Amino acid sequence: MSCPHCDAPVVAFAVPPALREHAPDSSSAICTRCLRTFPADDVPTDEPATADAPDFTAVDPAFPTGEAGVALALACGQLESLALNRASIEALVEHAERSGADAFAFFERLDAPDAAFDLERRRSALLDMV
Repeated sequence: MSCPHCDAPVVAFAVPPALREHAPDSSSAICTRCLRTFPADDVPTDEPATADAPDFTAVDPAFPTGEAGVALALACGQLESLALNRASIEALVEHAERSGADAFAFFERLDAPDAAFDLERRRSALLDMV
């Protein structure tokens, strides 16, 4: 399956109930290149989103596993508009931290030169925000 925005491969994942208000859909996907998130139903796939822990290493090896990884994937998808999504990003980062991830270390290690947003600027804004 590929991203409807940039045609890169995507990783589909099931969104846990605690995170659904911050997700495009209960079955979502993240682009391995631009880091946008969208409903997994928007792209045809042979690999449906499952409740199993998604493997986000295709996006970046810095991604944690489990709900922390899902929370950070959803946060990445909202970084394109930090001002509009501030409350949701804060909630997702807090959820990732409660789930055992070091969100700040994750964003420092994240390597996404083709992200839909300026990752360097978002890093500093995240540090100020949270």
